[in-house]
Formats: sequence, structure tokens, C-alpha cells
Amino acid sequence: MTTAPTTTARLKVEAVNFDCADPTRLGSFWAAALGGEVTYDAGGFVIVSPPQTGGVTLYFQRVPQERPARNSVHLDLGTPVGAREAEVQRLIALGATRQYDITGEVPTVDWATLADPEGNLFCVGSPPVEPDQTAT
Repeated sequence: MTTAPTTTARLKVEAVNFDCADPTRLGSFWAAALGGEVTYDAGGFVIVSPPQTGGVTLYFQRVPQERPARNSVHLDLGTPVGAREAEVQRLIALGATRQYDITGEVPTVDWATLADPEGNLFCVGSPPVEPDQTAT
């Protein structure tokens, strides 16, 4: 007997996995970046739990292969209006590197693309700052 497919989604994002060379270092970076906590570290596999206010669990696993030239998946992180640059600078201080900025291309969001300590790309975006708004 075959079960009919459901039209209701039963899936949720449980975790995002990062293949990496140094799970401890990369897990520590992302825990600090997102306010999470390293809750498991077996050297070759690290789990970062999200802060109490929400988020998703991140897994970091050691793999011997070098990473491809471009991520097939990346994180988009959001900030309030006017707070994007401060967050970008905080992430740079943690070990990220700025790659490029996109402003004015999309009317609802401006973003900076950064790379984490192992070169994985991620974006930090916020709604564009209106001329009468100031950074908070």
C-alpha cells in the first residue's frame, strides 16, 4: 500500500552543516558571531547551539578535501536598519574578511559579503538607511 503525499510541509531546518578543515576554530568563530554556544566538540565534529532567542543549530565536520571555489549554500544574516556596518566590523574583528558590498541593487536590502576564517562566504544585510535615519 502506498501512502498519498501530503500537501502540508513537515520539514524544518534542523541544522546547517559546514565541511571544514578545523571544526573547533570555525565553530568558535560562528558561536561568537551569532551569540550561540559550542555545546559539543569532539575535535573532528563540533555543534554550535543557537542562542535562546532563536536560530538554527550549526554542525562543523572535518573533511580532507579542500573547499570548492564557491559555496553552494551560504548564510544570510540580518541586522536592524543602520546596524549593518557595526556588525560587519565586529565580525571582521572575530576573523572574517570583507569581500564586497552591494547597496542600492535591491530596494529592500543592502548587504556585505564576508568570508569566515576558512573562506566560506556569508552575507550581512539590513534594510537601506533612509536619509533621515541614523545608526543605532
